[in-house]
Amino acid sequence: MAINRGGSASWTGGLKDGKGTISTQSGALESYPYGFATRFEGVPGSNPEELIAAAHASCFTMALSLILGEAGLTAEKMDTNAVVTLEKLEDGFAVTASKLTLKATIPGADDATFQELAAKAKANCPISKLLKADISLEAELLS
Repeated sequence: MAINRGGSASWTGGLKDGKGTISTQSGALESYPYGFATRFEGVPGSNPEELIAAAHASCFTMALSLILGEAGLTAEKMDTNAVVTLEKLEDGFAVTASKLTLKATIPGADDATFQELAAKAKANCPISKLLKADISLEAELLS
Protein backbone atom coordinates (compact mmCIF):
# COMPACT_ATOMS: atom_id res chain seq x y z
CA MET A 1 0.00 0.00 0.00
CA ALA A 2 1.49 3.33 -1.06
CA ILE A 3 0.56 6.57 0.66
CA ASN A 4 1.20 9.81 -1.20
CA ARG A 5 1.48 13.16 0.56
CA GLY A 6 2.12 16.44 -1.20
CA GLY A 7 3.78 19.75 -0.75
CA SER A 8 4.44 22.55 -3.17
CA ALA A 9 6.59 25.61 -3.60
CA SER A 10 6.19 28.69 -5.73
CA TRP A 11 8.98 31.15 -6.56
CA THR A 12 9.28 34.47 -8.39
CA GLY A 13 12.43 36.47 -9.11
CA GLY A 14 16.11 35.74 -8.79
CA LEU A 15 17.82 33.80 -6.03
CA LYS A 16 18.67 36.68 -3.68
CA ASP A 17 15.84 39.09 -4.51
CA GLY A 18 13.17 36.47 -5.19
CA LYS A 19 10.35 35.36 -2.98
CA GLY A 20 8.72 32.01 -2.55
CA THR A 21 5.86 30.33 -0.77
CA ILE A 22 5.50 26.82 0.60
CA SER A 23 2.21 24.94 0.89
CA THR A 24 1.30 21.49 2.18
CA GLN A 25 -1.48 19.21 1.03
CA SER A 26 -3.02 19.23 4.52
CA GLY A 27 -3.15 23.02 4.63
CA ALA A 28 -0.85 23.18 7.67
CA LEU A 29 1.21 25.55 5.54
CA GLU A 30 -0.64 27.64 3.00
CA SER A 31 1.45 29.97 0.86
CA TYR A 32 3.92 30.37 3.75
CA PRO A 33 6.76 32.70 2.72
CA TYR A 34 10.39 31.69 2.36
CA GLY A 35 13.39 33.13 0.58
CA PHE A 36 17.14 33.52 0.42
CA ALA A 37 17.33 35.55 3.62
CA THR A 38 15.28 33.01 5.65
CA ARG A 39 17.47 30.19 4.39
CA PHE A 40 20.97 31.65 4.41
CA GLU A 41 20.96 34.85 6.45
CA GLY A 42 19.08 33.94 9.63
CA VAL A 43 16.06 36.11 8.90
CA PRO A 44 12.94 34.73 10.61
CA GLY A 45 10.79 32.61 8.31
CA SER A 46 10.71 29.11 6.96
CA ASN A 47 13.19 27.20 4.85
CA PRO A 48 13.51 23.66 3.48
CA GLU A 49 15.96 22.55 6.17
CA GLU A 50 13.65 23.37 9.08
CA LEU A 51 10.85 21.51 7.32
CA ILE A 52 13.11 18.47 6.95
CA ALA A 53 14.07 18.76 10.63
CA ALA A 54 10.42 18.84 11.70
CA ALA A 55 9.64 15.89 9.44
CA HIS A 56 12.58 13.89 10.80
CA ALA A 57 11.74 14.63 14.45
CA SER A 58 8.09 13.69 14.02
CA CYS A 59 8.80 10.56 11.95
CA PHE A 60 11.44 9.29 14.39
CA THR A 61 9.16 9.88 17.40
CA MET A 62 6.28 8.00 15.77
CA ALA A 63 8.61 5.14 14.81
CA LEU A 64 9.87 4.92 18.38
CA SER A 65 6.29 4.85 19.67
CA LEU A 66 5.63 1.83 17.44
CA ILE A 67 8.85 0.08 18.52
CA LEU A 68 8.14 0.77 22.20
CA GLY A 69 4.66 -0.72 21.81
CA GLU A 70 6.14 -3.86 20.23
CA ALA A 71 8.35 -4.14 23.34
CA GLY A 72 5.34 -3.76 25.66
CA LEU A 73 6.22 -0.18 26.63
CA THR A 74 4.31 3.08 26.29
CA ALA A 75 5.87 6.51 26.52
CA GLU A 76 4.43 8.92 29.01
CA LYS A 77 6.11 11.70 27.06
CA MET A 78 8.68 12.06 24.28
CA ASP A 79 10.14 15.35 23.09
CA THR A 80 12.35 15.17 20.02
CA ASN A 81 14.34 17.99 18.48
CA ALA A 82 16.10 17.71 15.13
CA VAL A 83 18.77 20.04 13.78
CA VAL A 84 19.55 19.71 10.08
CA THR A 85 22.94 20.99 8.90
CA LEU A 86 23.26 22.67 5.50
CA GLU A 87 26.87 23.11 4.36
CA LYS A 88 28.59 24.55 1.33
CA LEU A 89 30.74 21.86 -0.24
CA GLU A 90 33.00 21.96 -3.30
CA ASP A 91 30.12 20.97 -5.59
CA GLY A 92 27.46 23.17 -3.96
CA PHE A 93 25.26 23.05 -0.89
CA ALA A 94 24.22 19.79 0.77
CA VAL A 95 22.37 18.66 3.86
CA THR A 96 25.19 16.85 5.64
CA ALA A 97 23.63 15.88 8.97
CA SER A 98 20.49 15.57 11.01
CA LYS A 99 20.98 15.48 14.77
CA LEU A 100 18.08 14.09 16.75
CA THR A 101 17.85 14.88 20.46
CA LEU A 102 15.23 12.98 22.45
CA LYS A 103 14.09 13.36 26.03
CA ALA A 104 11.64 10.67 27.04
CA THR A 105 9.76 9.44 30.06
CA ILE A 106 8.90 5.77 29.58
CA PRO A 107 7.63 3.91 32.64
CA GLY A 108 9.23 0.47 33.02
CA ALA A 109 12.08 1.11 30.57
CA ASP A 110 15.71 0.70 31.59
CA ASP A 111 18.37 2.77 29.86
CA ALA A 112 19.93 -0.12 27.88
CA THR A 113 16.57 -1.14 26.41
CA PHE A 114 15.68 2.50 25.75
CA GLN A 115 18.95 3.15 23.90
CA GLU A 116 18.51 -0.02 21.81
CA LEU A 117 14.93 0.82 20.84
CA ALA A 118 15.76 4.48 20.10
CA ALA A 119 18.64 3.42 17.83
CA LYS A 120 16.30 1.02 16.01
CA ALA A 121 13.80 3.85 15.46
CA LYS A 122 16.56 6.16 14.19
CA ALA A 123 17.69 3.59 11.65
CA ASN A 124 14.24 2.56 10.50
CA CYS A 125 12.01 5.63 10.38
CA PRO A 126 11.14 6.45 6.76
CA ILE A 127 12.67 9.95 6.88
CA SER A 128 15.98 8.52 8.20
CA LYS A 129 15.95 6.13 5.26
CA LEU A 130 15.32 9.06 2.90
CA LEU A 131 18.25 11.16 4.09
CA LYS A 132 21.75 10.44 2.79
CA ALA A 133 23.23 12.61 5.53
CA ASP A 134 24.91 11.43 8.70
CA ILE A 135 22.10 10.97 11.19
CA SER A 136 22.97 11.07 14.88
CA LEU A 137 20.84 10.58 17.96
CA GLU A 138 21.26 11.71 21.55
CA ALA A 139 18.59 10.08 23.72
CA GLU A 140 17.97 10.72 27.40
CA LEU A 141 15.58 8.64 29.49
CA LEU A 142 14.02 10.83 32.15
CA SER A 143 12.95 9.36 35.47
